[in-house]
Formats: sequence, C-alpha cells, structure tokens
Amino acid sequence: MVEATSLTGGAASAFLSNHEALLNALAHPILHINPEGRIIFANSAAEHFFDTSAVMLRRQNMEELVPFGSPLLGLIEQVQSSVSSVAEYGIDLSSPRIGEKSVDVQVAGVPEQPGTVLLMLLERTMAQKMNRQLTHRGAARSVTGMAAVLAHEIKNPLAGIRAAAQLLEINADTDDRVMTRLICDEADRIRKLVDRMEIFSDSRPVERSPVNIHKVLERVRTIGETSFGKDIKVFEEYDPSLPPVYGNEDQLIQVFLNLYKNACDAVDAENGEVTLSTAFRPGVRLSVMSSRDRVSLPLEVCVRDNGAGVPADLMPYLFEPFVTTKSSGTGLGLALVAKIVGDHGGVIECDSVPQRTIFRVLLPMYVSSGKETG
Repeated sequence: MVEATSLTGGAASAFLSNHEALLNALAHPILHINPEGRIIFANSAAEHFFDTSAVMLRRQNMEELVPFGSPLLGLIEQVQSSVSSVAEYGIDLSSPRIGEKSVDVQVAGVPEQPGTVLLMLLERTMAQKMNRQLTHRGAARSVTGMAAVLAHEIKNPLAGIRAAAQLLEINADTDDRVMTRLICDEADRIRKLVDRMEIFSDSRPVERSPVNIHKVLERVRTIGETSFGKDIKVFEEYDPSLPPVYGNEDQLIQVFLNLYKNACDAVDAENGEVTLSTAFRPGVRLSVMSSRDRVSLPLEVCVRDNGAGVPADLMPYLFEPFVTTKSSGTGLGLALVAKIVGDHGGVIECDSVPQRTIFRVLLPMYVSSGKETG
C-alpha cells in the first residue's frame, strides 16, 4: 500500500488517505504534486509506468522525472497559478529509463490545497488517433481511385442498360414490366453508390466561415424528428456560450446528420435515448504531423446513444470504407464523416461500451481574423 506523505499537515494526509484506494484502482498513472514540484503521491499505475516504486518517486520532483524542457512542466506551472485544469495530447516523455512514451496529459488543480496539482497520464494518445485517421484517409484515397474507374467502366454502360430497360418497358406486359422496373431501380441504386464514392475524390479546399454549431444540430434534429428519429427520445446538453466553429455549414450538417441517424438506428425504439452535447475545452491541443506547432481544437460536439454498442473487433476499422454494422449499409457513411472532419482540421473519435456509445468531434474555433485557432 502506498503511504501518503504530509504536504500541509492533516488536510493533505486526509485527502490522500480518503482517496488512496480509489486512485490505486485506476488503470492510468496518477501523481499528486506539491507547489515545489515534488511528488507526494503516486498510484500503482504510476509505479508501473515509471518502473519505479512509489517510495522512490516521492523522493523526486518532476524536473528530475521528465525530460529536460518538457512541456509538461509548463502545464503544471499553468495549473498551479490558475487552479484550473488543462489537457494536452501527444507529449513525449521518452527517456532511457522508461523507454519511448508518448502520452495524453490531464492536469487539475486541488482547490483545497493551493499550488498542488493532480496529474493523470494516458498512454492512449491523440497522436495514435491522428495516425488512424491518416490511415482512414489513405483508405479513402483508394476509394477515390476505385470511384474514378467505376465512373468510367460502370456508370456509362449502366446508363445504356437503364435506357434499354425503359424502351422495353413501353411495350412490355404487366409481368415483364415488373422486371424492367427492377432493372431500372437496381441501375439507379448502383449509380447512387458510385456517386457517393465519387465524393471522396473532391480534393478542393473546404470553403469555411463562422458557423453556429447549435444551429447545425437543431437542423439535424428537425430532420430526424420528421423521419428516422421521430420515436427516439433526444436530449440536449449545450454550452450556450460556445463560439462559432470555423467550418462549412452544409458539410457539418452532413457529418452530424450521419452520426445522429446512426445513433437513432442503434437504439431500441421503445427505450432509445440520444444525447447531443457541446462543450468548450480550452486545454485541448494536439501535435500536427510534419509540424512543431500544436493546434487548438477547443470545440467539442458529441453524439451519445444507449444502444448495444460497436463490436470490439470493428472499433479499429470503424472509419474505414465498407466497414458497417448494418445489414443494408454500404460502409461509406463514417468514412465520409472522417474525411469531412479531417478536411476541417478536426478529429473524430468513438468510445463504445454496451448502453453507451459516444462519437466525439473536436473542431477549430473561428476567430475575428477569419482563421481557425491554431
């Protein structure tokens, strides 16, 4: 059992003793740090992460533990001075002792103990999510090439087949007319599928402007209530002070309409619940490939449902083309969503367990200069 070291007398000891068992049960490393930067508590996961006992960790301060000049030290100082909380993704903590480690970081102040902070490290990094999205974009490029071939090799002869079926339908009897109508309907269905795939080939820059995301979500909800989601309970958890998104309104409607429809399709009609939520996360930043800059994506939009959840074996491939959980689905919807979000400079992720699936979209904010935050 990890012992608590006194920080400011009985208050710190009581805090740690009351929460020690809970913190030790967490799978993520947790450190409690005093105003001088010294570690006064480390949970079991932190011992494993740093390959050091809690006793040895409590003999060190953070400057000794992390690489020289690590941005983590600046985050800790920021929280110590403001008693706020921040999150940052893709911080490199690699060292000869602990090996290569790239982590997501959450730092929170402890109001009862001014100057002290709780630090959580998450090895499931946003950088990994970005890499997966780059893979998804590579798959989308494959779809682009396939769509170009299909447009030439299928759409043109398909138009001829449909025209011939329409000519036959003119003089066909009732039974034959059923077959000619089937040919026309199937030709239309294939053409629409190819049209959807051709969307991936649109590489033009996104035309962006300030967008009220709540207006987008209200439009999406209205569409749903008149069709696929009319029997589903929908809840809104909005931050009314949210600033505008720097994006394309039509494309964002397409993104959230797809996510909203998927959520409605995933829940039971009798007990199904879908929640739309927005929040401002000023501490959320991430590294961009081939750049030393850290981009801010402070606007978070979530679509949550209480359905059965996404099968675990599909989660790594969820945003790839032709992957679907629906018997009649094409598997292009989420791939297109990922492409649009990526074109906006944003990130989409999914967390799913039975009765709780969340699609979380992080987007840039519009600023007065007319550019996204970054």
